[in-house]
Amino acid sequence: MKRNKITIVGAGNVGATAAFISMEKNLGDIVLLDIVKGLAEGKALDIAQSSPIQHYTYDIIGTTDWEKTAGSDIVIITSGLPRKPGMSRDDLLAKNVQIVKDVSEKIAKYCPASIIIVVCNPLDAMVYTAAKVTGFAKNKVMGMAGELDCARFNYLLASQLHINPEDIKSVLMGGHGDDMVPLPRFTTINGTPLKELLDEKKIAAIIERTRNGGIEIVNLLGSSAYYAPAAGAIKMADAILKDKKIISCCCAYCKSEYNVGGYFVGTPAILGRNGVEKIVELELNEAERSLFKNSLDHVKELSAKVDKLLST
Repeated sequence: MKRNKITIVGAGNVGATAAFISMEKNLGDIVLLDIVKGLAEGKALDIAQSSPIQHYTYDIIGTTDWEKTAGSDIVIITSGLPRKPGMSRDDLLAKNVQIVKDVSEKIAKYCPASIIIVVCNPLDAMVYTAAKVTGFAKNKVMGMAGELDCARFNYLLASQLHINPEDIKSVLMGGHGDDMVPLPRFTTINGTPLKELLDEKKIAAIIERTRNGGIEIVNLLGSSAYYAPAAGAIKMADAILKDKKIISCCCAYCKSEYNVGGYFVGTPAILGRNGVEKIVELELNEAERSLFKNSLDHVKELSAKVDKLLST
């Protein structure tokens, strides 16, 4: 029986954390890859040496050699410059387009049958870059954003309501940025609509803090978040490798859905062995459609900038 194989590109905070979470979940053999000699090797060895305690049954290696990624089922792209205080996600665009372009060319060469999960920012534009450079089927390229944003939203709701966050099911759409679109109308707590438990003012405050969740951590740490983003990426990998058919809020390709017109943007989608297996279309009201359109317009602007950068 073939063993699952996951390549994680980038052995920084997000990549190393993703590798550790993946090994904890026993998802498959891990290749942790980085351009810095010794970084991935050292972190992989550290993780491997915890296996007698954590009872891992798969292997992990660190490397700078792309040939060792061959045959990967999943490739998670975490490489890219992180945000610093005072920076927006968009400020990273030019440099991270080049990084993701280089990585995507190697994925297409060494892992042509893989499914790609992008983590680096600006997220929607980086997913677009990976899809365009690899030429992979659109259902095989996606971005971790909604999982992170929903996790932040759910955590804040649970803290406000003093409940278990596992009881909360939320939906978040749009680009991964300040104009993301949490949808309280579709958010429930054990089946109870959110608006039955919190008033609109408190919900609005939590939405605002969710939108600013990334920069709040950047201002505290001096760099981007990594525990929650890594957990979100591995949740998606787990759903794909185990063919769970879960509904995940992620950055996925939409054409006729929501009248997007052929862009990668945050939406609820069903994840399974074939990647994004279906976009879940919700009946949005006029206000929700307006918010989503505003966020989508920003995604389109970034995608156009990616096209220019890739053509130079």
